[in-house]
Amino acid sequence: MSTPADKVSKEHTFRKYKDGDNKPLAWKDEIFSADTTYKCPTYVHQTPPCQGSCPSGEDIRGWLNIVGGIEKPAEGSTWQEYAFRRSTAANPFPSIMGRVCPAPCEDGCNRNQVEDRVGINAVEQFIGDHALSEKYAFTSGDTKDQKVAIIGGGPAGLAAAYQLRLKGYGVTLFDEHEFLGGMMRYGIPGYRTPRDVLNGEINRIVDMGVEVKLKTRVGTDISIEQLEKDFDSVLFAIGAQSGRAIPVPGAEATNCITGVAFLEAFNDGRLKSVSNKIIVIGGGDTSIDVASVARRLGHITNINEKDRPENVVLGFTAHDVVGVASKQGAEVILMSRQAVEKMNAAQHEIEDATREGVDIRGSLTPVEVILDDGGRAKALRVAKLSYENGKAEVIEGSEHDIPCDLIVSAIGQMGNFEGFTQFANNKGLMDADSHFQMPGKPGFFVCGDIVHPHLLTTVIGQASIAADSIDHFLTHKEVSKRPKVDVHHFDLINKLREVKLEPESFKPVGDEHIRGIDRGVHGTDETGKAVGGFAIHNYEDRSAQKIIPSDELFLGHFKHEDRFKRKETVPSSDEVLGHFEERVAGLSEEETIAEAKRCMSCGMCFECDNCVIYCPQDAVHKTPQEESTMGRYVYTDYNRCIGCHICADVCPTGYIKMGLGG
Repeated sequence: MSTPADKVSKEHTFRKYKDGDNKPLAWKDEIFSADTTYKCPTYVHQTPPCQGSCPSGEDIRGWLNIVGGIEKPAEGSTWQEYAFRRSTAANPFPSIMGRVCPAPCEDGCNRNQVEDRVGINAVEQFIGDHALSEKYAFTSGDTKDQKVAIIGGGPAGLAAAYQLRLKGYGVTLFDEHEFLGGMMRYGIPGYRTPRDVLNGEINRIVDMGVEVKLKTRVGTDISIEQLEKDFDSVLFAIGAQSGRAIPVPGAEATNCITGVAFLEAFNDGRLKSVSNKIIVIGGGDTSIDVASVARRLGHITNINEKDRPENVVLGFTAHDVVGVASKQGAEVILMSRQAVEKMNAAQHEIEDATREGVDIRGSLTPVEVILDDGGRAKALRVAKLSYENGKAEVIEGSEHDIPCDLIVSAIGQMGNFEGFTQFANNKGLMDADSHFQMPGKPGFFVCGDIVHPHLLTTVIGQASIAADSIDHFLTHKEVSKRPKVDVHHFDLINKLREVKLEPESFKPVGDEHIRGIDRGVHGTDETGKAVGGFAIHNYEDRSAQKIIPSDELFLGHFKHEDRFKRKETVPSSDEVLGHFEERVAGLSEEETIAEAKRCMSCGMCFECDNCVIYCPQDAVHKTPQEESTMGRYVYTDYNRCIGCHICADVCPTGYIKMGLGG
C-alpha cells in the first residue's frame, strides 16, 4: 500500500491538477476528455532502466525480485539458486561482476529519483558467492554434432563457451596463457578479483564439457587453416592484450612501458617491486589499477640493472622475493588529459586511489619524454590543457617537466595478431557486423575487446549475441534483426509454463479467424470467478521495444530507505604498501534481502495491492492463489470497470496502462 504523504518527497506525490488549474474547460472539451470508459486496465511489461543500461543484458529486476521474495522460486529450488539461475542466464560470472563491474545499471536505476540507487552489485556478489559456496553447477544442453573453436580464454571467450554449451555445441578453447581468465586474471589485480572466486567461476564453465588447450597460440602452434578443417565455426575472442605507447618523442625509452604489460607481469607473479617515481598516463580503470598496484608494491633503493621493473615487465628477468623484501613506498602520479572529475574511471576507484596515496592530476597532456645520457626516461614534459572552448587546447607557456624513473602508458589497447595479421584492421582491432560475424568470412565470428575495448560486462553481452549468431549459422537459419532493447527479457509464457499455468491451445468456435478476448488465463466466468483459457488476458509485452522511465512510475508510493552499503577496507597512504587483501566485504543474507526489497520493479507488478485497494468499483481483484504467479497477480472484472484509470494512477511500477479492455 502507498506510503503516507508525510513519509515521501513532496515532488513525488501524485497530483491530478496543477497550480493554476482553476478554470473549467469548455463543455465540449470536458466531455470528450472524460469519455474514456472504453479504456480499461492493460498490463504492460516494459524493460527497467537498470537492465537497459546493462551491457550484458541481465534480468536484474528479475533476480532482485527473487531475492526480495516477490517472485517465488520454481518447485524444488531455493530462492538463492533460483536467483543464481536467472542471473547467469546472461552472465556466468556473478561473483566477479559483483566486485569489479562499474555498474552502469546503478546509474540508470530509477530509485535514484527517490533517494539513492539500489546496490545491484552488492546483491549480485551475494548471489555469486553463495553459488560458489554451495557448488552450484551448470548443465549443458542436448549434445549436437557441430564443434566450435574459440580463440581466447578471457571473459568473452569463456562466456561464449558457456552460451554455446547451453545450446549443446562442442567447444574447444585455445589460449596462449598458462591459465584461463584473460583480462580478469592478467589485467585486474587479485585484490579486486580474488583468485579462488575467479577460478571457481571459470571451472564451473569448463566443467560443462569445454575442452581447453592452454599454452597454445593460434597462428603459431596451430594454424587458422587447421581450425577451419577441424571445426564447424571459429570465434575470435582474443582480447586487446597489447597496450599503446604514448605518441610523443622519446617514448621508445626502455623504461616507457604499457599498462597492459605492467599488470600482466604483476599478476603473473614476476613483478614484485617498482621504481621510486612513476608516472601513469591514462584516466580509465586500467590506469587506476596500475597506479594502485605500484603503490602496493613500493620500491627498493639500491636496485640492480636486471631488477629494474621494465626489464621484468618485458620478460628479461623476474624479481627475487628475498631481494625485494625491504621496500619503501613509491611516488605515483596518475595524469589524464581529462579533468579529474571527468575521467573515465569509476568515481569510487578514483577516490580509493587518492586515499591510497596516488597523486591524480587532470587536464595534462604529454609532450615529450626527456632522456638521460643512457637513453632512459628521466622526466616527462607535459602541458596544461584548457577546455574553455569545448575542446582540449594547450595553454601556452604551461609546459613543465615531471621527474620520473618509470612511465606507464594506459591510453588504449589493441590486439596481438602474430600468426594471423590478415585479420587486423587499421586500428589494431578486428571488424565485426552487428551480429558479430566477420565480414566476408562465413563461419568466422569475433567478439570482445578485440572489436572495441570496453567493460567486462560489455564483452560478455557480445559473447551472448555471437553465440546466437553461431547457432543460426550452424542450423542454417538467417540471422534476424536484433531487438531494439537487446537484453535477456522476463518471459511470462515460460513463467506460466513453470508453474503449470500455460495457456491452452486455441480451438476456435465458429469463425476460426476470431478469438474471444474474455477467455484469458485470468478472465472471469458468470459468477465473477477467474478462469483459465487460451490467451494471456490483456497483457502486452513491450520489453523488447521500450525502457520505462521514472515519470511513468508512481514515485509517491516509495518511502525513503537508505541503501545497504558493503563495508570497504581501503588502506590509507601509510597502510597501502604490501596491502593485497580484498577491499570489499559482501553483505550478509539479511542485508542482501533488505537491499533487494528496495528495487521498485519498474515495468512489472510487484504485488503492492494498490490497484485492488483504490479501485472504486471493486473491479480489480487478486488472482486466486492457485492461479497466481509473477506478472499475473491481479485481474480486472471488465463488467464492473468504468475506465476511471485510478488503478493506473496508483500503480507504482507503471505496469498498468489504460488501453482497450473489455
